[in-house]
Amino acid sequence: MNEVFLDTETTGLSFKDGHKVVEIACIETKDLIATGRVFHKLINPKRNVPEEAFKVHGFSQEFLSDKDTFDQVADEFLSFVKDKKIIIHNASFDLGFLNGELELIQKEKINKKLVIDSLEVARNKFPGASNSLDALCKRFNIDLSRRAKHNALLDCELLREAYINLLDAKEPKFNLSRSVTEINVNETKDYNKSIVKISEAEIKKHKDFLKSELKKNFYIILLKLYNFSKSTVSLIFMSLNPEYSNKKTKIRLRSG
Repeated sequence: MNEVFLDTETTGLSFKDGHKVVEIACIETKDLIATGRVFHKLINPKRNVPEEAFKVHGFSQEFLSDKDTFDQVADEFLSFVKDKKIIIHNASFDLGFLNGELELIQKEKINKKLVIDSLEVARNKFPGASNSLDALCKRFNIDLSRRAKHNALLDCELLREAYINLLDAKEPKFNLSRSVTEINVNETKDYNKSIVKISEAEIKKHKDFLKSELKKNFYIILLKLYNFSKSTVSLIFMSLNPEYSNKKTKIRLRSG
């Protein structure tokens, strides 16, 4: 089942108080990766837009006056979200408006069982903390520079990024601009790592091994790289190892 990240903008805080939807945006994803399919509509609410709402999203009554009404976009909207998991931040707000609008035009309401409220997910992960979309973006170092005003389409994309962080249980990304002097070394955790000490006997054994291997490789290089004869190499060996010179020792050199 594909997902849809959904957001709305409205003329006020409650549909029951006569406020209406002025913008709907949806981004479709598959396994949380954007498919490229987007639903985005500005809507004529057929009522005034209070100053408080205008300050939030920047859509005036005059600007919205030539846009489609909700009943004109409803079928396309319902088709877009059909049989998809719908992810909304503070779902009760958006669903209250959308299902209210759908009920007015006698359309089937959105099934709440298909809705995931990312605000509830955030509250479970960060109990007691601020979990608004802005707060989550700041917590996860998601760029908010494009968000001068609330915009449903942009908020869908920001929500997708925040939701991925929530599901992956990611810690906030490192802020590389943070000054080194701000880092408290006492914040680092103490790890109980035991240090294995090497005995003197083990050190000596290792040195003897290296000495033996270096000598062996030296003689093989003389044989193979410089084409020295075995007798010549034997003489070199005797000169470097005088303890063998007076002994009838057969020197065995391996050429490979």
